[in-house]
Amino acid sequence: MKLFKKLALTAALALPVLALAACGSNKSTTQTPKTVKVGIMSTDVEIWKDIQKRLAKEDVKIKLVQFTEYNTPNQALQDGDIQLNSFQHNDFLNTWNKKHNEKLTAIGNTYIGPMRAFSNKIKSLKDLKKGDTVSVPNDVSNEGRALDLLAANGIIKVKDVATPTIHDITENKLDLKITELDSAQTARSLNDVDAAIVNNDIAVAANLKPADAISVEKLSAKSKPWINIIAAKSAADKKNKTYQKIVKAYETKRTAKLLKKYYKGAVIPAW
Repeated sequence: MKLFKKLALTAALALPVLALAACGSNKSTTQTPKTVKVGIMSTDVEIWKDIQKRLAKEDVKIKLVQFTEYNTPNQALQDGDIQLNSFQHNDFLNTWNKKHNEKLTAIGNTYIGPMRAFSNKIKSLKDLKKGDTVSVPNDVSNEGRALDLLAANGIIKVKDVATPTIHDITENKLDLKITELDSAQTARSLNDVDAAIVNNDIAVAANLKPADAISVEKLSAKSKPWINIIAAKSAADKKNKTYQKIVKAYETKRTAKLLKKYYKGAVIPAW
């Protein structure tokens, strides 16, 4: 599936990682445990249950481990508590690796979903008034995307850096109070702020409809860092045949149909 050709056709629309490790060991290995534990976000349960069922016919056993926030799946992967995880995009993985001096590795792609702004009070970001409050995710990569969305709407100006933070804001004429929250809390903040910029999977989990967004991040060929991935503990795990089967099972037309069904147009297959 040609992702960016598809993006061009779906411009109107405008975050998983599978990691591999031997359970109970901090050393990467190409040897596969009898049951592969895959860490996922709760919004992806139905997608992965289908993959689980399909691979059972090939004698590949998958146990799904659900997470509800972004702080623990990579550490669980690094510690060997799970063998794969699927919850993050490339940039989030790279940022985590640098911070922890680790080498978790992407071994496959899943989907891409734009950031969206939601509000219970206004109909457009341009309706924001002086002193209003906007909540954004507090992890580096997604905060940068959120600030870029505000900047694209002419609300603020930020330095020309890859992943801006609130410290990179150079102009804020409305004196907006930009509140950094854990990604999982942004949707829950809607009653307390004038606008919230929410990660795609968090929005889905909160039953926020894409059509209700007051602004949508535009996707293009430059959006590659935001492609969600299947990742392993190290590059050596790319050779693991069982993990390759899992990636292959994900990157199918069947999975693309399920993404359309459960995400209701909020994401685009990215393989």
